[in-house]
Amino acid sequence: MSISVTTRPQRPGEREGIDYYFIDKIEFDLMRNRRQLLEHAKVFDHYYGTPAEPVEEALAAGRDILFDIDWQGAQQLKQEKRDDLASIFILPPSTKALEQRLRSRAQDSDEVVSRRMSKATNEISHWPEYDYVVVNHDIEEAMAEVRAILTAERLKRTRQTYLVNFVKRLQDGQ
Repeated sequence: MSISVTTRPQRPGEREGIDYYFIDKIEFDLMRNRRQLLEHAKVFDHYYGTPAEPVEEALAAGRDILFDIDWQGAQQLKQEKRDDLASIFILPPSTKALEQRLRSRAQDSDEVVSRRMSKATNEISHWPEYDYVVVNHDIEEAMAEVRAILTAERLKRTRQTYLVNFVKRLQDGQ
């Protein structure tokens, strides 16, 4: 998982460097101005972004990276990394379930949950912009679907860069 930077306050149970890097607005602006973020967005009055360096290091080492970002960040990644990106939109099974999940986290005030719910329709409207859509009825089922998508993406011909030499050896009778 990529670890984003954010200007929002740390929630109970969140760990620095595990869930997010919690920074102030000045540091966020510096990172953005230095082009150290692959993507960034303002979401519910706070700024979020993905530091480029750890992602680029992981990709160079041949590892997949999962991003937990909103549609604004996904659009930026598509513009920059289209050939090496598979986008997945996770939908809740209903708006009632979404609200229940937000409230059961017990990390946001009623006002914050209400504000998020008032913007949910707009957020959800971006689902057609993604390559895949998973409806999260059950977390284990949704995770299995995401794993299946990752497997299928890894098996695409264009991602199997070793195939040219492998097929040549097969054709040469090896």
